[in-house]
Amino acid sequence: MMTVLLVLHLFVTLALIGVVLLQRSEGGGLGIGSSQGMGSFMTGRGTANLLTRTTAILATLFMGLALAMALLGRGQSHRGSILDVPPPPASTAPASPGGAPAAPAPGTTPGGTGGTAPAPSQPAAPPPASVPTN
Repeated sequence: MMTVLLVLHLFVTLALIGVVLLQRSEGGGLGIGSSQGMGSFMTGRGTANLLTRTTAILATLFMGLALAMALLGRGQSHRGSILDVPPPPASTAPASPGGAPAAPAPGTTPGGTGGTAPAPSQPAAPPPASVPTN
């Protein structure tokens, strides 16, 4: 589905670029959108109205397709960028040989009573210096 929308978006984008380039600007543009380029099929004013309306329709389709692709792509996983740094490998501690119990976690008593050892007292950090405001 996303591929179909992307290809359709590409075609709409190319058509929008072409229609904008066909319009006659104040400096003349490509000059194709004038009445001379269309022969006697349409007047200069009719050609300008047609190209303006076509530009508005293509711009609406462009925005609609962009929003649809953004909403559809929202739930997909992020593949990442080639500029992203790969995450460091997870470090795993080797298991203790022979199935011996590992050392107790810090802060627990070795007796296995589940109590915690008192935390060593640390000096309090000094309060931050106040910055005078004007």
